[in-house]
Amino acid sequence: MQEVTLKSSKSNLEFSLRGEIDSENADEFYGEIMQAYDAAPSDVVFDCTELEFIDSTTLGTIVKILKHAKTDGHKLRLTHLQPRLKKLFVICALDTIMEIES
Repeated sequence: MQEVTLKSSKSNLEFSLRGEIDSENADEFYGEIMQAYDAAPSDVVFDCTELEFIDSTTLGTIVKILKHAKTDGHKLRLTHLQPRLKKLFVICALDTIMEIES
């Protein structure tokens, strides 16, 4: 189960991610993010404090969101990523194309 909550849309779109995002719900995750983004394009921030699990499909989905944002001149940033999840981004070298804050 996953939950995506838009926390702020003032200077950027900040989403709180919770639970598990995987191949079962990645399309729904993408749809929720893009709906908010298309309504107010800006930098995207994912607060991952309560994010417990992601899989390779989710990694691809996050890259897809990043590419969309970059096309418009915006950035994507992950905050409060748990060490075991951050390791996935580092192994895939995704930390070189997006901001990841501890």
